[in-house]
Amino acid sequence: MPYPDKLLAADEEVVRHLHPHWLTIFWPLVWFLGIVGAASFGMAVVPAGRQQGLLRMLVLGLALLLLLIVVLVPLLRWRTTHYVVTTHRLLFREGILARRGRDLGLSRITDVSYRQTLWERIINSGTLSIESAGESGPTVLRKIPDSDGVQQLLNHMVEEDADRRAQESADYLGEHYGPGVSDPYGAGHRTTGSWGSGAWGGDPWGSGARDTDSWHHEPH
Repeated sequence: MPYPDKLLAADEEVVRHLHPHWLTIFWPLVWFLGIVGAASFGMAVVPAGRQQGLLRMLVLGLALLLLLIVVLVPLLRWRTTHYVVTTHRLLFREGILARRGRDLGLSRITDVSYRQTLWERIINSGTLSIESAGESGPTVLRKIPDSDGVQQLLNHMVEEDADRRAQESADYLGEHYGPGVSDPYGAGHRTTGSWGSGAWGGDPWGSGARDTDSWHHEPH
């Protein structure tokens, strides 16, 4: 089962699945073209002789090492970084060999804002700041594509999640206590404490009770 479907609950759906902005891999691609071109040129200009094969292998080995460091690793880091918005939560996952992740329930999110520089506005990228209950500081996500749209989506999903939870709570109360949700003991129920039907009223001994205390005297 592909990521992130294997992490979803039975009633949970993916709303949006993002990686960091594509500009994150722009320079690795430029390095790839430059290294391949330089390695090809270097191998071509190696002078003929007994050491030609060894020198070409050295050039090729150096090129492969550079490709691994400045191209492959950034590409894998970009590909293995996930920002997933679902109907219930926001998921973060990153890491190539050592993985790191976090789940943030929509019900805990209290505020979502975004920030863009002029250059980020041009390339449609930005930084998201997510405030959540119980956290000492905001969760900051950088290089998010369409940060404005993601911010609006998160605010919308938080509202929908609150409505869904309220509806589930109302359905639960209706199922267990009947249609009178505000009166869980049923419509028309009267509280009958130890004072009888006149409880908390002016006649604590019940309707029609007579005062028969020991200080009452019959007339002579």
